[in-house]
Amino acid sequence: MNYDPRSWAVHANSTHDFDKPAPHIDNGSTRPDPSRYTSKAFFEQEWEKVFTKTWLLAGPASDVPEPGDWMKFDIAAESFIIVRAADGTLRAHYNVCPHRGSRLVNSEMGSQSSFTCPFHSWQFDLDGKNLRVTDPETFRPEVLCHGTSLSSVRVEEAAGLVFISMTDDVPSLADFLGPVLPMLETYGIDRMYVVQHRRSDWGANWKGGIDAFYETYHLHAIHPQTMGMLDDRTHIDLYPGGLSRQFVPFAQPNSHYPDQDGINPGIAMMLKDAGIDPETFGGTAKDSRAALAFAKRERAARLGLDYDRFSDAQLTDSTIFGVFPNVQIGCHPEAVFLHRFLPHADDPHQFTYDTIIMYRHVDVPGYGPPFWMGLGDEVDLSGETRPDVVHTGLGVPPGLGEVLDQDSDLLPIVQAGARSRGFRGPLWGEQEARLRHFHVELDRWLQR
Repeated sequence: MNYDPRSWAVHANSTHDFDKPAPHIDNGSTRPDPSRYTSKAFFEQEWEKVFTKTWLLAGPASDVPEPGDWMKFDIAAESFIIVRAADGTLRAHYNVCPHRGSRLVNSEMGSQSSFTCPFHSWQFDLDGKNLRVTDPETFRPEVLCHGTSLSSVRVEEAAGLVFISMTDDVPSLADFLGPVLPMLETYGIDRMYVVQHRRSDWGANWKGGIDAFYETYHLHAIHPQTMGMLDDRTHIDLYPGGLSRQFVPFAQPNSHYPDQDGINPGIAMMLKDAGIDPETFGGTAKDSRAALAFAKRERAARLGLDYDRFSDAQLTDSTIFGVFPNVQIGCHPEAVFLHRFLPHADDPHQFTYDTIIMYRHVDVPGYGPPFWMGLGDEVDLSGETRPDVVHTGLGVPPGLGEVLDQDSDLLPIVQAGARSRGFRGPLWGEQEARLRHFHVELDRWLQR
């Protein structure tokens, strides 16, 4: 009998609507050519046929809450300004002056009533319309008739997130996100704020980043410190359009962990986080997940939090969504993690990993971020201060925490192997079903 990634035993008996498995999708067993990770021509086709044609996550809506608030979104060689207009809707423009091509903004975000080019002081309103040409009498009218306003792109927001598209020939964002959208909406991302934003350059193809984050098969080998508290036998759902979902069970030992019953230090910390004394907890590791869900529901009711809509899996596990082409969103009632894998402008052997932690602040005693979020005492959890983006360059330790730093160390080694004549392409197992699903969708776009 073939291994079914939808049949995770701990999850199988749930009757909650959120946990319902998706219909099976068979993506075959083809072994793709490894040139997809190394070829400059393949890399350029991805940009032209995929990134310029789909919806791209530009950032959280909480970064542009009021009229005049704007954020910059960079991907490959392009840069965009996303701004909240006077009527409360969003506008998005290429971050380029139509006069000579200068970037209009260089900081990550801000708030203002108009944009002025730093080169020659041409001015534009929030809608992108030109307000002023410096010394217009020195231009022939026939020159200015070519257009003096900003070039704009489509922008939409959903579930507290902002997306842009460089083409008008794209379905609505709601249609693009399909069944994933209502699931994202259950987490209330629109009530969360950015509490950490890190960006780092990695020596690998951007799809190598996708591949590493879209599976837990590697946990026992690369992240042995997680083995006592993160199970690698997960529930995976595949949806049309390259979308996917994966439940990564917390407070359950990895299938390779030698002790499947004892309350190890990792599980003990998670129990303590939920208000359970691990010293007096009478169950085994097989009981810890259910105990966590019960304790979190009890605490939520006591604190007046709206946890009734969540399934037990949502309360205890990391529910991870893959959004084509380059996004992973890890969801918890307390926080979400936005992961973007941004291709380099020219080099298929580099990408930028951008990660944002958004947290829902609840100002009541007894509520706080779980320890596994890795937030230090210096982090402002109130949402009153938007942290700066910390960007580390290629070859510099990213300082993302032990697990992510291990990934950043390994991926250049995987990328080097992808260039070998001895590597004939990946052999994906069913624990890597999300990888195959993503690559099949990528090929579908490239073949258009």
